Parts: sequence; structure tokens; C-alpha cells
Amino acid sequence: MKKELPKVYEPREVEGRIYEMWEKNGCFRGHRDPDKKPFTIVMPPPNVTGQLHMGHAMDSTLQDILIRFKRMEGYAALWVPGTDHAGIATQIKVEEDLRKNEGLSRYDLGREKFLERVWDWKNKFGDRIVEQQKKLGASCDWERSRFTMDEGLSAAVRHVFVSLYKKGLIYKGSRIVNWCPRCVTALSDAEVEYQDKPGHLWHLKYPIKGEPGRYCIVATTRPETMLGDTGVAVNPNDARYQDLIGKTCILPLMDREIPIVADEYVDLEFGTGCVKMTPAHDPNDFEVGLRHNLESIRVLDDNGKVNENGGKYQGLDRYEARKVILADLEALGLLEKTEDHQHNVGTCCRCGTDVEPVVSAQWFVKMAPLAKEALRVVNDGEVKFVPDRFSKIYTNWMENVHDWCISRQLWWGHQIPAWTCADCGHITVSETDPTECEHCRSKNITQEEDVLDTWFSSALWPFSTLGWPDENSEDFKYFYPTDVLVTGYDIIFFWVARMIFSACEHTGKPPFHTVFIHGLVRDDKGRKMSKSLGNGIDPLVIAEQYGADALRFNLVTGNSPGNDMRFYTERCEAMRNFANKIWNASRFLMMNLTIEDCKLPDHLELEDKWILSKLNSVIPEVTENMEKFELGVAAQKVYDFIWDAYCDWYIELTKSRLQGEDEAAKVNAQQVLCYVLTETLKLLHPFMPYLTEEIWQALPRQPGSGHEGDFLMLQKWPEYRADLSFPEEEKAMELIMDAIRAVRTRRAEMNVPPSKKASFTVATQETAVFAAGIPFLKRLAGASEVKVVSFREGPSDAEAQQAGLVSITTHAARVFIPLGELVDLAKEKARVEKELGKHTKELEKLDAKLNNPGFVNKAPASVVEAEKERADKLRILIDSLTQQLASF
Repeated sequence: MKKELPKVYEPREVEGRIYEMWEKNGCFRGHRDPDKKPFTIVMPPPNVTGQLHMGHAMDSTLQDILIRFKRMEGYAALWVPGTDHAGIATQIKVEEDLRKNEGLSRYDLGREKFLERVWDWKNKFGDRIVEQQKKLGASCDWERSRFTMDEGLSAAVRHVFVSLYKKGLIYKGSRIVNWCPRCVTALSDAEVEYQDKPGHLWHLKYPIKGEPGRYCIVATTRPETMLGDTGVAVNPNDARYQDLIGKTCILPLMDREIPIVADEYVDLEFGTGCVKMTPAHDPNDFEVGLRHNLESIRVLDDNGKVNENGGKYQGLDRYEARKVILADLEALGLLEKTEDHQHNVGTCCRCGTDVEPVVSAQWFVKMAPLAKEALRVVNDGEVKFVPDRFSKIYTNWMENVHDWCISRQLWWGHQIPAWTCADCGHITVSETDPTECEHCRSKNITQEEDVLDTWFSSALWPFSTLGWPDENSEDFKYFYPTDVLVTGYDIIFFWVARMIFSACEHTGKPPFHTVFIHGLVRDDKGRKMSKSLGNGIDPLVIAEQYGADALRFNLVTGNSPGNDMRFYTERCEAMRNFANKIWNASRFLMMNLTIEDCKLPDHLELEDKWILSKLNSVIPEVTENMEKFELGVAAQKVYDFIWDAYCDWYIELTKSRLQGEDEAAKVNAQQVLCYVLTETLKLLHPFMPYLTEEIWQALPRQPGSGHEGDFLMLQKWPEYRADLSFPEEEKAMELIMDAIRAVRTRRAEMNVPPSKKASFTVATQETAVFAAGIPFLKRLAGASEVKVVSFREGPSDAEAQQAGLVSITTHAARVFIPLGELVDLAKEKARVEKELGKHTKELEKLDAKLNNPGFVNKAPASVVEAEKERADKLRILIDSLTQQLASF
């Protein structure tokens, strides 16, 4: 029994119902099936603090398109969802709530009580982004949803830490790290964003000991760190300072004697050639300090204030201290000069605060040994980046990678599984909580307070979510390695690289074979969306207004791998119109259906063979583009086929049969219309799942496609069929359509009303083709009668002009129409003459303006160029009108 489609498609009334139907019937579940190949995607886990933004929407849409496509291709498809505990972001969020609502800090509660609050917050708000993803149609296996601090995933984290520690790949040491004074924690190199900022280069005079009036002048962008200077370095090849090497100078303000050393690190061309050495506050100085045994004195505390080593400046914020120090140096005559200077400043990727390099005791992962295999699998093509250019970015980073600082001074996260013995100092590292020191058996042991970098746990995501480290896990054995990672280029270093080297080290296999990189979603002006600019667009608001399908289709058709895209809300309106076009076409079909199934008829007309052959051509093209991750191209091909071939042409071509008296012809047309629509809905489904599923549920089924209540999302992906390839008929129909288009265009140019009919003479070598096309020319091109002749029999140009015939040329035919049958010649001639006169006067004024040196020399170049373009367009228009007038 066929269903009626409502007159108007209302996404808000459809989407929730369809999604609930899918979930209720287990359509998203990933099942192990020995008869199928697995296809696995792990979702980049959004932060539990997260709220869906347009970047999430695009990332989720691309993954959903791929998983729906592979599911329909017959794979055992699994899309693993989940969320990340987001150490810094979540802790800051809960601390802010605590301070705002109760006036308390985490220290007021203590670690245990504070963590209870964080878990409460996570349980209350942590699934918000999951519900938002569902609204966009994400077909994840939600029953497998994981959280980076789940019991199993936490066990995997401990296992990896202990394994790396025992292999000597994790160590604790005092090294220079990036420190955020606002988040009050160490950061990895990947968490530091560099911004070009205006600043100054201050030239300071350090007195040479025992040589009154002589100074070595150092240039610095951070004078507040001079309080911790323990040396000055010069290049050993610098002739200016040869006699200073081995001497000492006096550190101003601190009156500390510091050595002058020679080191090739010093750039002869930069600044003065003398460089102040602050080993505790600069990574390069730290290395120079190690080579020359310089003392390391830290003068800034964890909050960016001067500590007890800063003398009278203790307690001042680093930038306040800078002002006071510069004033004091100037008062002493030791500030030589100040220059403007543009330089790269490292900032915290989460809060934007200037990062402070400091020496700190932290935990590190040795990266050089791990990078080798991670480089090999990419260089050998076991892991491919799409587009390939990102493999070069990855390779460059991995070849120059530094040891990874993995400890964070937070409470929320995976607490480092290391216990220090107060009696012997030994560190016990264990997967289970020890009760005594493994070295001296003392019970006096204390666990590290720091937690692991959030990326340490998410680096294990592709395999920890599938049951690893239990390598007997059936899911791990079947679904791992995963297939495709979909992510933005902005986290290649944060996450992609770490997953690859972690997987290679711990499972012996790369975590996936393809990294599908997409760009950022920017606003319509090309700016990055941000709270500070106030230009963010809520995808849920767009989905509510235009439908989730329209939003999804907008995101994918504007997308090409690796490139940023601009988001235009107006395009969502266009995509909603596309959805309405499909809906109206489906509704038209339903209103004309008398058949119970969509099997193809035995007899096919020319137009039937054309549409089936077009469909047969587009199926492998779409499939190939999907396999190559050119999802935007695939979507555009489906769009063009539906809008142009099916809706604008084929439905119109079949109307005479649908509305005629020949019952057999009517049924045949219905069967082809229905077959093509059902196959097209399958092609469109990954992109617009809600609309296509709703229409599918109303249509008659093809034989063997399932039963009442089956789901489009579980149908078989369309395949090329040799028996539906009709290249000759397709070519013939295209010739007829070309002629119809050309006639319609000429009629529009001449303002001929659609109701006006005229007799046609078609001169062509393809006489049989155009004879078969006479009914279409009559109905779709406005012909009252059609005579088909060979080119030999058709009128010449002179004969056509003399007879007052309009000549319309395509590459296969010439169509001659008596002009008098199309227009009132006198009225049309008068209209064209009037329009020609108007535009001629306009061009004369514009030419006079452009020939005036006063305008050309004084007006902005862009204005002059615009006027020239307008003049060129007017000349083309005048030429066209002149030709029309000549034809009369």
C-alpha cells in the first residue's frame, strides 16, 4: 500500500522520528561478521566541555558520509564515538563555576572532593555534545561510546606508561618546558601557538669587571629574565670580543659576577653579538649553559611573578617587573637604546596567555626512538595522508621532534602511576597501586600529584577503545587496525602523530591506513570563527532553520580535502531548495503511481534508456570519488543528476505517458521513474540521510529489496549494470535535448511567451534521431509542427534570411522557425531599437568619462577598472542588439 507524502517537507517533524527509528532498530551497531570486511572509524573525541560548533559539524558530517557509504557497500562498518576528559579545559571550567557560585578554589575542597565535583559536572553536562551530534544524523554505534577516563581506557593508559618507563622511553628530569602562568601547568611544544607580535629590543650595558667604563652590550626582548642571567655568550669567531672571552662582567641590579663564554650558537649578525644567558628561562640558553657549566637560576614562579631569586623585584608580575627593571637600568645609565622589534611569541593554545619557558622537573617521553617507525610507515605508504601534502608536514615535524613533556600540574586526568619513596628516593612505577617501595620495601611512598597530558590517553584511542591491551579482545582482533581517520590539519601534531607512533610501538601496526584531512570552516569573510570576533555560527540553529540535511550538504559541497571553506548561510537556503525539489519530484511520482514495485519494464523508450544510461554512468563516478575522498565532487555529481537529469528533464519527458491513455506506456514510465528515484536516493543517502530515508519509507520496493519497515541506510550501494548501458540512445537523446535548450534560449532572448507555438524545420544528418524526437520538440520547445530534413534539403543562410526564418544552430542540427510566428515583427523591432539607443547613449557617456584624464588619473584604480569592465559589457550587449536588429 503506497503512502502519501505531505505537501511540504518539514525537517523538524521528520528528523527526530527517523533518528529514533534508526536507533531503536539497531541500524548503527557495528557487528563482527566473518563474511564481511570490517571498516572502522574512530571519532576524534570532542571535549566533554564541548558544545557543537561548525568545525565539529563538518568533521562529524564527513565521517558519517563515509561510514554510511561503507555500510551500504557491504562492509561491517563500525564508527566508534566518545569524548575526551580534556584535562585543562574541564578543570578550568569547574574551577570557574566553583569560584563564581561558592567563592571557593579547588584547594579549599582538596583533591578528592574537587574530583568528585568534576565527575558530577561531567555526568551532568558531558553528554551534551553527543546529543547535538545525533541531531546532525551521526550514525555512530552509541552503545560503544567511550570516555578517555573509562575504566578500560584508564587501564590502557597505565599499561602504556609502565611499558614505556621500563623500556627507558619515559623519564623524569629537569628541563626547559613551556609553562602557562594562567593555566599553571607545563605544556607540550604542540600546545604552543606562535603569534607575530610587536615588541622591543632593549640594549643593556653589562659592566666588564676591572675595566671601568667598558661594557658588553646585550640585546633582549625579555629584560625581566636578566635577574636570572648566569653568563654572557659571544661567537668565538667574532673579532670584536676576542679579548672578552674568559673574563667576567657584572650583572646590573643583582651585582652578580657572571662569566663571558664563547659559543657558536651566537648569531654574529643579530643584535650586538653579545647574548645574555638565562639557562632557566630559555631553551637555547639552557643548552649553552649545559655546555659551559653555567648555573641555572629560576627567577619567575608558576604564576609568572618574580620569585625570591629576584631580589627587590620579588612579587612583581613579569610584565610589571619589566617596567620597573627598565626604569632602574635607565636611571643607572645602563639602558643603551630601545628599538621596535617584531617577534614570534609563544602563547597557550587554550587561554592565549604568553607562555614562559622555565626549567622544571617534569616527566618526558623520549621521541627519537618512537619517531623512527612512525616516519617509516608514512614514507612507505602504509599510512597515507589525503591530500598528500600533509605527509610532508608530518614528516618534517617528526624528523625534528623534541622529547614530549607529558606531565601536567592538574588534578583532573590520569594521575601519573609513579610513587616516590621518602626513605631511599626510588621511584616505583606500577600498573596497580603499590603498598611499598619496590627497592627498599618501605611503606613511606607517595604518588606523583601531576596528571598525564590529555593527549597521552587520546593517543591510544584507536586501539584502547577496541579492548586493547587485551589482544584477545574479539573487537580488537576484528576491527583493528581502523581504516580512516577524519580530522582537521590543526591537530596533526597534537593527535595524529601521537596516535601513529603510539600504535606502532604498542600494537606493532599503524592505527589506520588513511588520514583524511579537512580544513577549517571560516565565516563568509574568510575569518576563523571565534568567540572574540563574535562570528561563530551555531550549526544547530542552522539545522533548525533549514534542516540537518541542508546543513550537511552545504558543508560537503563546499569542501575539498585539506582546504578551508567559507560558510555562507545563503547556501543552506539553496540546499533546502534542493531538498524541496527532491521532495516535490517524489511527491509527483507518488501521486501518479499505480504500481506495487519498482522493477524495470521489458520495453524501454528512448528517454528511459537515456536516464538509465545516465544513472549507470553517474554511479561509478560517484563511487570512485567517494573512494578517493573527493566527497564534495561526489555530492555535486549526485546533485546535478537529480536536479538536471531527473527532475528538470526526465520527469518532463515522461509526463505525456503518465497523463496519456496508453495504460502499458503509463506503467512503464512509472516503473522507470520509481527505479531511478530509488537508486538515486541510495546515492544521496550518505549526504542527506533524513530526507532520503523518509521518501524511501513511502516508496514501493524493488523486488528482493526487503520488506515493509526496512531501512534505506541498510540497502546495497548501487553498482554499474552493463545491461543498463545505452550509449547510442543516450547520445541521441542528448542531441534532441541540445536542440530543445537552444530553441528555449533563443525564445527567451526574443521574449517569446511560452504559450506561443511555431512550426519548426530541422535540418540534420541525424534525421532518424530527430524524427523520434518530434514529440519532445513539440511539447518542450514550443513547436506546433516539426519537419525533419537532411542538411542538403534545409534552407541556406540567404534563403533563411530572405524567408524571415530564425536560425538556431547546435552541433548536430539547425532549427529554422518563421520569425513572424514567434513575434510581432514591428513591435519587436521597435523594442530592440529603443533598447539599443538607450545603451548606446550610456556607452557614449561612459567612453567620455574614460577618455577624461582628470577622472582616469584621480579616481582609484579599482573604480577606473570597474568602469572599463562596464563599458566592455555594454559593447557586447550593443553588438548583440545590433545583430538582432539586422535579423529583422
